[in-house]
Amino acid sequence: MIASLGQLVADVVVKPVEKHPKAGTADRVDIIDLRTGGCGLNTATVLQKLGVEAAAMGKVGRDVFGEFLLKTIQERGLNAEGVVLDPNTRTSSVIVMISRSGERSFLYCPGGNEALTIDDVNFELIKRSQILHFGGIMKLESLDLREFARRVKESGATVSIDTDWDTRGRWLEWIEPCLAYADIFLPSVDEAKMLSKRNEVEEIADFFLNYGIKIVVIKMGRDGCSIRTPDVRLTVPAYEVKVADASGAGDAFVAGFLTGYYKGWDLERAGELANACGALCVTEVGTSEGIRTLDETLAFMEVTPRVKSHGG
Repeated sequence: MIASLGQLVADVVVKPVEKHPKAGTADRVDIIDLRTGGCGLNTATVLQKLGVEAAAMGKVGRDVFGEFLLKTIQERGLNAEGVVLDPNTRTSSVIVMISRSGERSFLYCPGGNEALTIDDVNFELIKRSQILHFGGIMKLESLDLREFARRVKESGATVSIDTDWDTRGRWLEWIEPCLAYADIFLPSVDEAKMLSKRNEVEEIADFFLNYGIKIVVIKMGRDGCSIRTPDVRLTVPAYEVKVADASGAGDAFVAGFLTGYYKGWDLERAGELANACGALCVTEVGTSEGIRTLDETLAFMEVTPRVKSHGG
């Protein structure tokens, strides 16, 4: 089993939004929908769709959004033992505004993600998991990252860490305490640049490998991904698709890579699956609606062209 601990978010999706309406007026849109989101839940959902037993872990409020998230987690067949329903906090929620081109902007309201503490973590569930994935680390403001990562490592689980954009600007200062415990690190290239204060992929990868991380995977969007270990240097091209909504693409990528790793695939093949999951994710509105089964994803990989490199 892979346990995915991190952000659990209720997404209010609005599309298309090209501009904010003037005060006192209303604009017409095609979609206003309530969906699930958050790095931790997105990754768990995609893992389950790929046929991997997965658990979602985190905290939600005892409110309409929280009940919606918990019910949906259970309906998807995810293990919900690690979801805390807390009457003393609200559920983290976000309004996702999507342009016609698929680009997103957000209005975020903090809640359960920011209130999650180490006392809320079900370590017995983690002990039954082969991998503990830590998603959306920047929003988990009340969690002792060093102590959490240490206890996960002691449980015997492989530790996987994904980042998100740090709206408080602490970056490396915030996550550095847990990096020495990480086995797999999967930041986006923009987040990796902010964390490392470096701009070249090779220098960024070396920066994180120096913490003792075994595998550094840098998500680069249309440029695919870079996979680095002390002995391996790979760049895996992305798949060419039409973008409907980029929401959740990075989380889908992570789930694809972890699936390949979990199954014992080589790093390049795991990177290809990761890129395919990210590509399929953006073809539909929502954080996981475009994701297919593993067999269907492998078939997609066989017939879909790759994005050409800048060199042609």
